[in-house]
Amino acid sequence: MTADPDTSTHTATAHGTGRTALVTGASGYIGGQVVPRLLDEGWTVRVLTRNRSSLDGRPWRSRVEIAEGDVSSATDMRKALSGVDAAWYLVHSMDDRPDFEQRDRAAATTFSTAALEEGVRRLVYLGGLHPHDEVLSPHLASRVEVGRILLDSGVPTAVLQAAVVIGDGSASFDMLRYLTTRLPAMVAPKWLDNRIQPIAIDDVVTLLVGAGSLPPEVNRTFDIGGPDVLTYREMIGRFADATGQRRPLVVTVPVLTPRLASHWVGLVTPISAGLAKPLVGSLVHEVVAKERDLEQLVDVPGGLTDFDTAVRSAMHDVPPDTAWRNLALTGAAVTAAAVAGSIATQPDSRWYARLEKPAWQPPSAAFPVVWTALYADIAASSATVLTELDSAGDRAGREAYLKAFGTNIALNAAWSFVFFRARRPWAAAAEAAVLTLSCADLARRAGSVNRAAGISLSPYAVWCGFAAALSAAIARRNR
Repeated sequence: MTADPDTSTHTATAHGTGRTALVTGASGYIGGQVVPRLLDEGWTVRVLTRNRSSLDGRPWRSRVEIAEGDVSSATDMRKALSGVDAAWYLVHSMDDRPDFEQRDRAAATTFSTAALEEGVRRLVYLGGLHPHDEVLSPHLASRVEVGRILLDSGVPTAVLQAAVVIGDGSASFDMLRYLTTRLPAMVAPKWLDNRIQPIAIDDVVTLLVGAGSLPPEVNRTFDIGGPDVLTYREMIGRFADATGQRRPLVVTVPVLTPRLASHWVGLVTPISAGLAKPLVGSLVHEVVAKERDLEQLVDVPGGLTDFDTAVRSAMHDVPPDTAWRNLALTGAAVTAAAVAGSIATQPDSRWYARLEKPAWQPPSAAFPVVWTALYADIAASSATVLTELDSAGDRAGREAYLKAFGTNIALNAAWSFVFFRARRPWAAAAEAAVLTLSCADLARRAGSVNRAAGISLSPYAVWCGFAAALSAAIARRNR
């Protein structure tokens, strides 16, 4: 374990609670909210991270001790938990790798064993609200299992179980937000009418922090939820009302599986399909709190926040979504390139008809089909990249991508003029080669922002490379 040589945490001990907390997952959304609340309540806070650089930019970084380590390492965990009174276990896998259950199980076992050995007096974990009489999705079942491992560890544990957390930065809230703001209408699974009990992020943090001071005899799960029980359809409508938007039309169908729905979410929102999968999987069930016992043990000043207030609070400082504006921009650019290219293209000209062409040239009918798909892909992928750069506030990155995008579109449109109007196959082959390099660079730039967008642009580079080879072959045959 390594710690910042900062003495501010020792000052907190002198006039605070005198207790030390370890927070895992401090670089994540929930953990990043728990840390400052613990500091404000006088705890000495130690945070666990694989790499301290992941905490750069956090306003509380200089006020905490930093332990570098991995939850799967028993040695790292014993060092991190040494001298700790209470530990918040706020990590779980949100990927779709096939071994996530085993990884979560092993990490929870390692962590809880080290906590017992180091004399930790309280563990707090945030799991998922779930029914008890249904087959759960793999990710939700894994979170239930992790909670059980901690409860059986011998260390008094509070497992809080929540559904959708309403707050800017919460993945489940971001999914709700983008589905509502980006789609005027949607076809959705029938389980969109299942009941859900969302909860505001401030209330989640209050209950998590308060759970660290529960009496030692308390070792159990607690259901937590806000005052409103809504269907996801109703949440979409209420979100639209709270933010002054028109309610989207929602049509449910019985055939959209969680896997298909997660890919659909990944297509229309910035949330990857891999992350969307566990989020969607949790919505298959009705998730309503069956008890509210924790509210009798932890004070929530002013009471729990209602859904509409939580949404308005979450959206207060959120910049406007630029997805439609960016799609209009990229769509207009590729449309202009397509129109210009089609005007310049003369496949029925006598000059083109006399050219000797290789046997492997595709039929003429294939070109408009392929280019239509590619142009749509270029517009959508580039709009996704620009929107994510906007969300990150990366103006320099946006300008650099737009320059690369504009150069690429200009090269794209120019090929038809060089080949068909100037009738210079060798120059067209060279231009297509430069276009291919531009496509590869565009895919690289896109991939550095959004991996899926980079992959999506790869066929464009491949096709342009093929066009360069075809142009060169025609030029050689017609010297």
